[in-house]
Amino acid sequence: MTAVANPAYANEKTFMGHPVGLYVCFFTEMWERFSFYGMKGLLLLYLIKYHLFSDAHGYNLLGAYGGLVYAVPVIGGLLADRYLGMRKAVVFGAILLCLGHLGMAFEGHAATMVDGVAQRDEFALQVFYFSLSLIIMGVGFLKPNISTIVGRLYPENDPRRESGFTLFYAGINLGATIAPLLCAWLGETYGWKYGFGAAGIGMLAGLVVFLLGQKHLHGHAEPRDPELLREKVFGPFSREHLIYLGALAGLAVIWGLIQSHSLVVSLIPGSLELSPVLMSMHLVAVVLVAGVAWFMIKHCTPVERQQMVCVILFILGGLMFYTVYEQTYGSWVLFSDRVMNRHAFGVDWTAGQLTSLGAIGIITLTPLFTWLWPALDRRGLNPSKPAKTAFGLLAAGLAFLVLVWSSRHPEANGLTGFWWFVLAYFVLALGEIMLSPIGLDAVTQLSVPRVVSLMMGGWWLGTAYSEVMAATIGKLSSIEIPNGGSVNVADALAKYDDVFLFSAQLAIGCGVLFLLLTPLMKRWMHGVK
Repeated sequence: MTAVANPAYANEKTFMGHPVGLYVCFFTEMWERFSFYGMKGLLLLYLIKYHLFSDAHGYNLLGAYGGLVYAVPVIGGLLADRYLGMRKAVVFGAILLCLGHLGMAFEGHAATMVDGVAQRDEFALQVFYFSLSLIIMGVGFLKPNISTIVGRLYPENDPRRESGFTLFYAGINLGATIAPLLCAWLGETYGWKYGFGAAGIGMLAGLVVFLLGQKHLHGHAEPRDPELLREKVFGPFSREHLIYLGALAGLAVIWGLIQSHSLVVSLIPGSLELSPVLMSMHLVAVVLVAGVAWFMIKHCTPVERQQMVCVILFILGGLMFYTVYEQTYGSWVLFSDRVMNRHAFGVDWTAGQLTSLGAIGIITLTPLFTWLWPALDRRGLNPSKPAKTAFGLLAAGLAFLVLVWSSRHPEANGLTGFWWFVLAYFVLALGEIMLSPIGLDAVTQLSVPRVVSLMMGGWWLGTAYSEVMAATIGKLSSIEIPNGGSVNVADALAKYDDVFLFSAQLAIGCGVLFLLLTPLMKRWMHGVK
């Protein structure tokens, strides 16, 4: 280890050229993502196979959960910015996540069909919904702040930042690789509770790592005004206590919202239900947009204002990318479960296990891109952040075209080929590694320091809307399977073909738009690389 040369970071240590704190965040996020993706890889299959939800009902809940789990970080980011600081927010969020993931291990009795009506264990479903609420609130406090800590570990315009975020992103995907292979296998082979329980143990490991490694953050994640946080504002309760109590009270609201999971998006004809989930997301979005607009007008210089506009555009680019990407936990899961040959290397892989392919692609490509960006930068050939976002969207569209090809060219038994699915995942991973870590870096680098966690929350709010849109698009491929019947593979392939082609067109169109915006965004970034 060597000391950092920059005087502002003189007391910090580095390992392999990066702050030691990066590796604390790396392993914390690795275990958090292990728990998150271990559970998510099972979620839709669990709802449809164990609780006998219809496809549309399962997509609705998946979208509602995904929307809330990425909307709440706006609030978590704001509270960390103004009061808690990032370290305290991450610890509190991790504790809630541990409780939520371990609660998912209670599965109750499997649903049965009686006269065509599903008979479900309602108590087990309420435990399930409350566990999801704990996870949603926990992610809200942890997710925006762990990424912000990574950005704070580097001096401004440090050339190591992008490669540091890429390494951090590898930690996310290491957890996302291991989790489905283990948790999905346990859940689909031995019982859902074993898969969910393993995810909870992973989150507990993440909490321990962060607690033991706090000293390596060197004060970059502490509250901005500790005295304000300790101030008594309601009897014996300090402002910090009230934040925690308010979050616990908010669990009841989320518990109710997650059970009201109709999605209202115009892509679905006849969807006229009132959705409390979407209404709550819209409320958060309106407050966020209004607050950011007011801040930009009142407190930003012209240069800062243009940089903040670029942040908003990066958030929109991420929203559109994840609208197609998040189908890997929806339509892609049921596609691989129902109409694909999953036998390879002498093993019959489960559909849940195959969700690890995207993360495997990220880990495979990370060493290349960790070397590539600095190497191109030294030669003056490094694409700008907007251009990388455009390339990421174009790659996402190409990944869906691979699935379109596989749907139109099934094997002799009528099922699609395993290796086309692998190729689609790796092309999608190529797009993700060009867009997502670069977007995270752009948000932390271009945002005015006073609102950086809030803007990171805005990134996750964009992801929240992408979850809803992904689930809504997935509903277009819903299949009604008669009780005791089987899937008509030819009809199912036709539905998946339509959905995948639409998704490809959406991603490619957005990629072209970002290419056209690149020159303007480069000017408005004012030299930030």
